[in-house]
This record gives sequence, C-alpha cells and structure tokens, in this order.
Amino acid sequence: MQDSLTSQEYIELDKQRLWHPYTSMSAPTPHYLVEHASECEITLASGATLIDGMSSWWSVIHGYNHPSINQALKSQIDDFSHVMFGGFTHKPAIDLANKLINMTPEPLQRVFFSDSGSVSVEVALKMAIQYWHSQGKPTKQYFATPKSGYHGDTFAAMSVCDPENGMHNLFNGAVTEQCFVSPPPIGINNPVKEEYIDEIRQLFIEKHQTIAGFIIEPVVQNAGGMRFYNPEYLNRLRDLCDEFDILLIFDEIATGFGRTGKLFATNHTNICPDIMCVGKALTGGYITLAATLTTDKVALGISDKGGVFMHGPTFMGNPLACAAANASLSLLASYDIEARIGQIEHWMTEALAPCASLAQVADVRCFGAIGVVELKSAVDQHQIQPKFVERGVWVRPFGKLIYLMPPYIITQSQIQTLGNAIYEIASEE
Repeated sequence: MQDSLTSQEYIELDKQRLWHPYTSMSAPTPHYLVEHASECEITLASGATLIDGMSSWWSVIHGYNHPSINQALKSQIDDFSHVMFGGFTHKPAIDLANKLINMTPEPLQRVFFSDSGSVSVEVALKMAIQYWHSQGKPTKQYFATPKSGYHGDTFAAMSVCDPENGMHNLFNGAVTEQCFVSPPPIGINNPVKEEYIDEIRQLFIEKHQTIAGFIIEPVVQNAGGMRFYNPEYLNRLRDLCDEFDILLIFDEIATGFGRTGKLFATNHTNICPDIMCVGKALTGGYITLAATLTTDKVALGISDKGGVFMHGPTFMGNPLACAAANASLSLLASYDIEARIGQIEHWMTEALAPCASLAQVADVRCFGAIGVVELKSAVDQHQIQPKFVERGVWVRPFGKLIYLMPPYIITQSQIQTLGNAIYEIASEE
C-alpha cells in the first residue's frame, strides 16, 4: 500500500509520524524527501538537485555513495553484519582500533567503541570518574569546561554544554551542575590573555579535589557558536591540568579527521589529551559510530586493581560500522589533508568575502573546511531553509550562524554557488 504513495503523501505522513531533530511536532520546519545522493549532490523526490554544504552534519567527508565505502559494506555484510562485543572480537574492529591509534598522538593507546558522539562523551566522563575512584580519590566526580561548548544531547553530555545560551538550559535543574569558565577568546592568532588562564587556575585551586576532568572542543567550539581560538590556550590548559591532577578531555567529534586543516585539531598544539572522543566523520557519514581513545595511564589505572570499565553498548564495535570506518580512514590517508583543506578554506574565504559588506552581517570567518557568516540577529528556520533549496543548495543555519562544512571532494564552482546563495539570502535577512 505504501509503495503507491506519492512524494507529497510521504511528506504528509512524515509530518504525522516522525519527530525530527530540534523540531516541533505541531509546527515542524520543512522537510524534503531524498531520492538519491552522490558525491556532493542530494537529489530530491521533486527532481531538484542540491549542492550539499553541510556534509550531513559534518560527517560525509568523502561525499555520498563512495564506491570504496560501498564495497567495504557489501563485503562485510556477506560475512556477518553484527556480533556482540562481549566475548567476541573481529578483524574490522581490531583494524580500526589500530588505525586510530596510529593516526592520533602517541600517548593514546586504548580504544573504546560506542554508538554515537554523544555516547563517546558519556564514556569519556565515566572513564575519568572511574579512573580517580581507582586511584583512591572518589570525590573527583565533577567536570570543568568553558561556556559556549557543545558535547551532545545525552544527560552527562548536556551537563557540560553551555548552561545559559546552549540548547539544554531547560534541563539545568535535572543535570549535574558542573564548573564553567569563560569561553576561550575568539581568534586563531590572537594572543591568549592571562586573565583566561588565571580564571581556570583559580577554579582549580578551589575545586581540584572534586574535579575529575576538563572537557573542551579543541581549537573550534562548534555548535556553541563556531568560535575559533588560539591553540596556545590548550597548551596552557594542559599544564594546569597536570599541575592540579585533572584529566584533560578533547572532544574531537566535529573537528577530527581533517576538518580544521590538520588530521585532528589536537595537531595544532604540542600536547596530547588524556582522553579523546571522535565520531561524525569516522565512517564517512555512512553508519553511526564513535570512539573514545585514552592513554595507558587511564586504561590501566582503571583496570589494574581489578576494576572493569562499567559501560557496554549492545552494538559496540559493530562490524558494518567498523568496515565503513576502515574504508573511510583509508581514503583519508590517500589525501594530502593540509593541501586539500587549505584549498577549500581559500575557496570559501573568497566565496563568502562579499557577505562582509552586508549591513546584516556581524562577521565572516573561515578556518579549515569551516566557513561562517555570522548575522546580527537569529534566522527563522521556517523561512530561510526553503530559500536555500530554491537556489539549489543545502545549507542549514542555526541561531545567528549561516555556515558551511562541505565534503572534502567539493569543487570551487560548487563552493561559489553556495557562497552566492548565502550572500543573496543574507541580503534579505
């Protein structure tokens, strides 16, 4: 029966049945029925083709329908699509863990797989608490983090997101109250003022006996405002964490796998975190998968006294997801990341530059494969989304930000089309 439905009937059924992310059921934002996707283009049931400027929330870095990843999935599904990770293991997971360890800073030697980026943050926070408990410091149960951060939508992850201007202030009374400091000062090349470091030091002096870890998105605060900051802030933060016995946790879910112009945002610094979370682009956007990497110090610190880490997702280390990730990371290794992302940054800088002249625009900034046009007031999602679709592009703004995070295979002409659409629509806001 449903096979006979028209495209419009499917859209109407969607409105009645499906709850989409950050969307009202009574007044949903527009949704468009997708029929096909290939490389940097998404084809709708209407026949319209859209240039994708979002990489489907920053994950589809190699474009859609990539033959290498397709083949990896087809090959794996003929062997087995899933086995429980309790008591079993398999080559795709072992190969993937080995690849992640070889491509991240050397102190990170242990890998825990989970279902999504938000859950990888939950795992990181639990690791930190359990580590300190095993070290005889059970009071270290809380976390420090900058404001303007975003780490996911599950409960512990929400607790370390911005408590005032983030998406989760409705839940402030329900989540654990954490310790917040000022967000890092904006500007990749701007010197880090001592007042920011002093604020963290003072917090640590007062509360280090209860703080298990400091979690932060390295170099770029993403959903909290697309804020780029000086990597030296992280070098200084590492020193403070060492001084006060606090674990440093990097959330590389959005910044990992080349997005900032280096393989990981961590590589803009000369330090390594104690725990690192990765996700989103890990599988090239094919299947949800995330990983939490940590050092021998943390992993063995939890385990050596007879402790077992208390987490175990049903679909942990899913073979299909691991196969997709292995193929995605092999593709990534074939790129000259700095050259490729540097080229995209140059193209976006040129394409978005005209927006700076508009009265409605507060700032235009690019860093790696991230381009941002910040408006002076928030956009209306109901009104602005159809305007982009009408111009043949897929851009999904939020708040005051119209931004691009395109696939790494995007062309200059496609970026220019995206830039032209943003300019035209920003002119109307």
